Amino acid sequence: QVQLVESGGGLVQPGGSLRLSCAASGFTFSWYVMSWYRQLPGKERELVARITRTGEYTNYADSVKGRFTISRENANNTVQLFMNSLKPEDTAVYYCHAEHSLQPLVSYWGQGTQVTVSS
Repeated sequence: QVQLVESGGGLVQPGGSLRLSCAASGFTFSWYVMSWYRQLPGKERELVARITRTGEYTNYADSVKGRFTISRENANNTVQLFMNSLKPEDTAVYYCHAEHSLQPLVSYWGQGTQVTVSS
């Protein structure tokens, strides 16, 4: 059974930091490109950050460049999103996503974790 389980969301003040974690199971993690997306109420889900199979390459949405860092640990089947200098506009539900590196139609979503940035 495929599972992507996010954790680490919560309430944080502007300028604060959070670390999101996604634990994967039920598939060969190292074959998959991993990403974090976020979704605001009434808006489409948007890509936040992506990391290749080996972690060699990453890319970020312009809105989070220099503030967020994505990393992965293939030995532990986890992917993290380190979020610094958080802003109220970062408030959203954050989703972990796995996409097969050779078969992009094979993909999975986590259930999401809420991040709220507010004073």
